[in-house]
Parts: sequence; C-alpha cells; structure tokens
Amino acid sequence: MADAQTITAGKVVFFHYTLSSDVGETIDSSREGDPMPYLHGAGNIVPGLERQLEGKPVGAAFVAVVSPEEGYGERQGEGPVAVPRDQFPPDAPLQEGMQLFAKDQNDQTFPLWIVKVEEEQVFVDPNHPLADMTLRFDVEVVSMRDASDVEKEHGHPHLPGMHPH
Repeated sequence: MADAQTITAGKVVFFHYTLSSDVGETIDSSREGDPMPYLHGAGNIVPGLERQLEGKPVGAAFVAVVSPEEGYGERQGEGPVAVPRDQFPPDAPLQEGMQLFAKDQNDQTFPLWIVKVEEEQVFVDPNHPLADMTLRFDVEVVSMRDASDVEKEHGHPHLPGMHPH
C-alpha cells in the first residue's frame, strides 16, 4: 500500500517546475506564481513527467528528462498550412502561439497552433510547438491531497474560484 503522502493515481498534486529545452533554454516556469495542480493518473500533464512523478513524496525535488515520444510527440505531417484570414471571425485576436480548435470531416475536434499571422492568411500547424523536443523539467513537489469523487469523474482538479462547471 502506498504512503498517503506519495504520488499515486487519484491524488491532486501541486508542484513547481521550470521547463527547459535540451540545450538549456527556459521555456516556461511556475516559480514566480502558484504551484501547478494536476490530477495524477488522468493524463493532465505529459506522460513522461507524470510517470517520473509517480511515487514521489511531498518535498521531492528532481530533474525529469522527457523524450519527444513521452512529451508532445514527434512532428507529423508537412508542417504549417495557410488558411485565409477571412475564415476566422473578423474581430478574433489571432496571434502567434495561440491554440485553436477545429473540426474534421467526421466532426471530431482537434487542436491547431497559430505559427504565423499575415494580413491575408493565418498559418496553422497541428503539431504542438514543443513537438520533437526533449524536455527538461526541474520539479519540486509542494503538496498533494486525495482527489474528490467529482474531480476523479471530471478528470482534473477543482480549485476554489477557478472551476467553471
């Protein structure tokens, strides 16, 4: 039986991280704000990081190196596609790096990322911006608690003042 204070499925975990590329460039960090929450075992974070957090106690500090296969995947397809600007609402604040959602011919929703915005066209890519990258997470586990039944049912943590449903 796992200790109540080690990360296992069904725990809401709060952790600080600094995400860097494999060449040491800082990509993102939670260290200037609140720790990031996630529901362990629900696929809220990249699989390689979740796997390396399994069994860690509160207070654990470590570096997790995550391959593209266990991170945001390997790039697929031919790259960015130009979409006429008039296919977007005229007042949409489109900007590079923004994530959008589109539907395919089977009405299935999928994510796209804007990689370039021009006056007449917007270039979108179905690949996550961090696809093909080996990621380095400098992690510190701050706290954890048991998830509620509703959190488990919804597949993510519910935080005071931050949950719309």
